[in-house]
Amino acid sequence: MIVPKLPTMPAWLAELEQVVATVQAEQLSRFLPPPEGGREAAVLLLFGHGPQGHDVVLIQRAATLSSHGGQVAFPGGVIDPDDDGPIAAALREAREEVGVDTDGIHIIGSLPALYVPPSNFVVTPVVGWWHTASPVDVVDAGEVHRVERVPIDELCDPRNRFTVRHPSGFTGPGFEVRELFVWGFTAGLLSRLFALLGWDHPWNEELSRELPEAAL
Repeated sequence: MIVPKLPTMPAWLAELEQVVATVQAEQLSRFLPPPEGGREAAVLLLFGHGPQGHDVVLIQRAATLSSHGGQVAFPGGVIDPDDDGPIAAALREAREEVGVDTDGIHIIGSLPALYVPPSNFVVTPVVGWWHTASPVDVVDAGEVHRVERVPIDELCDPRNRFTVRHPSGFTGPGFEVRELFVWGFTAGLLSRLFALLGWDHPWNEELSRELPEAAL
């Protein structure tokens, strides 16, 4: 049996591979899993090179969902009993939510599990390189409203960055790109990763915006 040879990892992802292997949870979030744990989930941070440069796949969740409805997120969800761990769960969810051909994904590794207090999720972010891209789109409109390959350059553009103020008093990094308001867990993880990777540019953290009601 001939095993297909994996394309060479592109140079722009070399630092990402190193960060995934060495990063500590405290470097990625101030919210760490509590001793009693929580609802186990996994998300897929899928990095590729699209028509407009290096990008990452983001979804906007359906507004009708009971947890984090309408919010921008990575493909992912609850780890099912039949899943062989977080990586299998993240790939399964990506297939089910956006129709990605997971044969075209090389898993770089998993980041430390992080906590999402409002929904009591303990989330393992799985990082993948999309070496052979496939079409992606909404598969189940009951779960996903929109799918977007968002260029890294647009996310890192200081003009698209600000600090978000939640009515509860929570503050954290935010992005607004392609009519997507990115905040919370997703924005925090992207912001910390971009800083660790040296991809970001200085941005005005004093620029503060209220969280739109539609993004709650």
